[in-house]
Amino acid sequence: MERGKMAEAESLETAAEHERILREIESTDTACIGPTLRSVYDGEEHGRFMEKLETRIRNHDREIEKMCNFHYQGFVDSITELLKVRGEAQKLKNQVTDTNRKLQHEGKELVIAMEELKQCRLQQRNISATVDKLMLCLPVLEMYSKLRDQMKTKRHYPALKTLEHLEHTYLPQVSHYRFCKVMVDNIPKLREEIKDVSMSDLKDFLESIRKHSDKIGETAMKQAQQQRNLDNIILQQPRIGSKRKPKKDAYTIFDTEIGSTSPKSEQDSGILDVEDEEDDEEVPGAQDLVDFSPVYRCLHIYSVLGARETFENYYRKQRRKQARLVLQPPSNMHETLDGYRKYFNQIVGFFVVEDHILHTTQGLVNRAYIDELWEMALSKTIAALRTHSSYCSDPNLVLDLKNLIVLFADTLQVYGFPVNQLFDMLLEIRDQYSETLLKKWSGIFRNILDSDNYSPIPVTSEEIYKKVVGQFPFQDTELEKQPFPKKFPFSEFVPKVYNQIKEFIYACLKFSEDLHLSSTEVDDMIRKSTNLLLTRTLSSSLQNVIKRKNIGLTELVQIIINTTHLEKSCKYLEEFITNITNVLPETVHTTKLYGTTTFKDARHAAEEEIYTNLNQKIDQFLQLADYDWMTGDLGNKASDYLVDLIAFLRNTFAVFTHLPGKVAQTACMSACKHLATSLMQLLLEAEVRQLTLGALQQFNLDVRECEQFARSGPVPGFQEDTLQLAFIDLRQLLHGPLFYVLYLLIKCCLLQATLKHFTFLFFHSL
Repeated sequence: MERGKMAEAESLETAAEHERILREIESTDTACIGPTLRSVYDGEEHGRFMEKLETRIRNHDREIEKMCNFHYQGFVDSITELLKVRGEAQKLKNQVTDTNRKLQHEGKELVIAMEELKQCRLQQRNISATVDKLMLCLPVLEMYSKLRDQMKTKRHYPALKTLEHLEHTYLPQVSHYRFCKVMVDNIPKLREEIKDVSMSDLKDFLESIRKHSDKIGETAMKQAQQQRNLDNIILQQPRIGSKRKPKKDAYTIFDTEIGSTSPKSEQDSGILDVEDEEDDEEVPGAQDLVDFSPVYRCLHIYSVLGARETFENYYRKQRRKQARLVLQPPSNMHETLDGYRKYFNQIVGFFVVEDHILHTTQGLVNRAYIDELWEMALSKTIAALRTHSSYCSDPNLVLDLKNLIVLFADTLQVYGFPVNQLFDMLLEIRDQYSETLLKKWSGIFRNILDSDNYSPIPVTSEEIYKKVVGQFPFQDTELEKQPFPKKFPFSEFVPKVYNQIKEFIYACLKFSEDLHLSSTEVDDMIRKSTNLLLTRTLSSSLQNVIKRKNIGLTELVQIIINTTHLEKSCKYLEEFITNITNVLPETVHTTKLYGTTTFKDARHAAEEEIYTNLNQKIDQFLQLADYDWMTGDLGNKASDYLVDLIAFLRNTFAVFTHLPGKVAQTACMSACKHLATSLMQLLLEAEVRQLTLGALQQFNLDVRECEQFARSGPVPGFQEDTLQLAFIDLRQLLHGPLFYVLYLLIKCCLLQATLKHFTFLFFHSL
């Protein structure tokens, strides 16, 4: 029972909930119906809800059908009435349109006539008024037209006067007219237009100056070059240590009147046409190329208009911009000298113009402004030269650049600009010049050493002998007494290297010219650069030749002889430098040449290479040794390889006759010791386990051949038997008592033992 009541209560609640959902669906917007429908499907009675929904839909359909049936007849009657009204309205529209068309046609001619009459009366009235006004205003218009003509023809000074007359005399008489007010309002604009026109001329002048500044600078530098050549002719002496020439009057050739208030010409030109001058004619002055009248006129106009300060600021601002453009070097300036020359010409041209403006105007530019521009130009120029000159690898280009910088500095100093920093920078470029010279001479030395035949120079006549002696300071009384043909002890690279060192000194001297250095400074610079040439460049070239793989003993011997003579020539190089600088070697702080050390080091390296090369040659011959330690034949002569080796050593040491005695003796002793040690190693090799009497006999003959070579004295200077001591250990090994017993045992065929074991016993017994 209770369960039935509970089911009935749940059914009532469900029915009430469905009814609420249906009302919510009917009253809620369609877009928000989703949550409501979700609540239906979340429950378990959605089947019953669908039945209720179908019932509610059928009820609404019945209500709609009843409502439509009730109002249908009234709707049909209304439509019928509207159709009747539309027909009557169309008839009325047609009547109105027809009436309007007839009215327009009938009134068209009248409208045209009235319009023509109106225009005629208006024209008559306007003409009469215009005549009256023109008669009154014609003088004003004529004056204004005159003003415009003067401005058009660039007659700026008369235009200013006309404008003044128009403003104070004519315009007040017709001031009640509107166009006069327009004129009055335009007067400031006309003044500005005059200012703008004159400023346009100034801009043309500035642009022309910018384009032709290199021509102006080139002319100024030619003048400076001519003056310097004239000074050199007068002085007839080098300029090293000389004082700077005084500033010349650069303005006597320019005759423009500064105070003139009238225009110079109807057309202003910044640069005058100048024909190319012949080399033998006088170079025109830099100011002869420039017409400065646009600057003077514009300055006067702005002064009259009370805007002088504005003009000065504008002029200085524009010139600063041009200065920055001029001081910007092209990226490829370092490739050719013309790039540097054009750069310098533009800078000189700029400052020649500014210097002239400074001296021919009153306050347009001042000394402080010029000094400021010059400081900026100096810093940027020096920075650009440091950067671009670092790319120069040709010493000739660096030398030409130095001469161009000197001319650039001399030219600007004529106009009163300080150039000490440029000469300081040249001292920096001097170091770079020395480096480029060292690189160039490195190639020269390399070519000389590579092309040399490393043979004594043959001489067949007195003329050739004097030519060689003239190239290299060599004195040998014994050689002079010898008949022709004869030979110098050194090869061709000695006089060539000596002369190239002198050429290097000359090249260093060329750079020091016109730098206003003292003789001591020039001497110090030349000696330091020469020391670098000797200790770094020449030394490296000699070391490279000595260390070459294909270098022979003959070449090494000749290198030692050559470096010996070059070492002796160092004192003549000292004298050569002293003669061209006039600075005595005894002067305090004078740098000494380090050529002696350079040639000694090269000679020592060659000596070591000779010792090494000899040992290598001996090793090559020993590789041909082919001892048959088990042979039974008793030989009666030395091995072929050893005979060839001894012959090679004899020929080699014969070449050592021109070497210092100590070098030849050391080489000979080193070779003999190395030969003895190598023969000992052959005898004591691990592979030699057995030997015969024939093998010992052959080895003994080879040792005797070596001893005979040592006794023959291949190199003079050894004391008696000194050289034979190199083979004493080997001889003791062969003639010792143990080997004598070994000899008897072998002879009697009683014993064969390992040579290594007996050698151990022998040394142990010692």
